[in-house]
Amino acid sequence: MPEHTSFFTYLLAMFPALRQNMTVFGDTFLGHQPVDVHGAEPIASSIFVMLVVLVLALVVQPKLANQDSAVIPETKLTLRTFFEVWIGYWYGLMKDMMGPKRAKRYFPLVGSLSVFIVISNFLGLVPGFTPPTSNWNVTLGCAALVFVMFNFYGFQASGIGYVKHLFGPWLGLPYIPVNLLLFVVETFSLFIRPLTLSIRLMLNMAVDHLLVTIMLGMVAVFLPVPVLILGTLVAIVQVMVFCILTSIYITLATEHDEHDADAKGHGEGAAHAAVAGA
Repeated sequence: MPEHTSFFTYLLAMFPALRQNMTVFGDTFLGHQPVDVHGAEPIASSIFVMLVVLVLALVVQPKLANQDSAVIPETKLTLRTFFEVWIGYWYGLMKDMMGPKRAKRYFPLVGSLSVFIVISNFLGLVPGFTPPTSNWNVTLGCAALVFVMFNFYGFQASGIGYVKHLFGPWLGLPYIPVNLLLFVVETFSLFIRPLTLSIRLMLNMAVDHLLVTIMLGMVAVFLPVPVLILGTLVAIVQVMVFCILTSIYITLATEHDEHDADAKGHGEGAAHAAVAGA
């Protein structure tokens, strides 16, 4: 591997104290090797992206704090306009998928992930930087967060009923093996979701960044432009795939409580109507 694959490895190598402090990360999970400069690169790039998101939020927040001026759209494309369009798109998508009540409750997770992933993806189009999302440690961390949260939301919304729905509809005593088989299949599909989410995002961004790097290395003018356009499309599509699937998982995990509440409401309404008619 080259000595410096990005600005982050170069900066980390410039400070010997940082190299010594990398021992606090321990050994790698798969190779059981000490973390070196290249191993710390995804961590540094992820911290950099989070700092960028924090700075952008601090710049945009005062413009939205004043409700009187916030309702007036700006005449040109600004950071505020971008965030309004971006956040509004994802909130509208979730509202159409799960309803306004649940969309408002679960939007912070999807909205935060969308901003982090889109900035990480576009960072790979800047020469000298590598996208954090091209590393499986980062994408697996995002997918693990999604896995923990949508299961937490499911238990929060339905309680033990969230586990019961994994067995499928009750078919009677003779069909208990069928319900057990459904439970095994549903549980397997549940635990495979973070793997598919993380590997899909990692592979697409790693291949896209590699292709851009090869084109820039061959010809640095004009020829890489179509590849950069393709990279932009891939970066946006991968954000959409990751966040749409996250929204679907949350919808599936929390819809049982909605159905139960609706059924209970209809049953109570019918009971009241029967009493009133009597």
